Amino acid sequence: MMPYLWLGIIIVAVLLEMGTTQLISIWFAAGGAGALIACLLGASTLVQILVFFVITGITLAFTRPLAKRALSVKKTNTNADRYLGKIAIVTVEINNTLGTGQVNALGSIWTARSADGSVIPVGQRTLVESIDGVKLIVRIKND
Repeated sequence: MMPYLWLGIIIVAVLLEMGTTQLISIWFAAGGAGALIACLLGASTLVQILVFFVITGITLAFTRPLAKRALSVKKTNTNADRYLGKIAIVTVEINNTLGTGQVNALGSIWTARSADGSVIPVGQRTLVESIDGVKLIVRIKND
């Protein structure tokens, strides 16, 4: 019965790993493989369990820091952040429902959407709250 348990652990761990990109279960597959080998060599259940945890722990300890470093995404600062909190003047009516809207912010024309879903008319002063892709998310500026 134990070989099927270890084989099941290996399969589940590999399937979970295939469904993610964060390396969250591959160590269990390695531990399961070690325990399966121990089982096939005639080791007792206690030894199999110890092999599973030892191999899982060792692979986790040695590979997780390397994997984490390799998978980490470094944030590249852009000049787009300079628009946050700035005033933008509506040049094309902002209507989220119709998908229209443009503003002029710091001399640049941006596609814009209303933060609260309201329609904002041409000429209205707005405040840039956030950036969503290539769109500024704005709110009417109350002076």
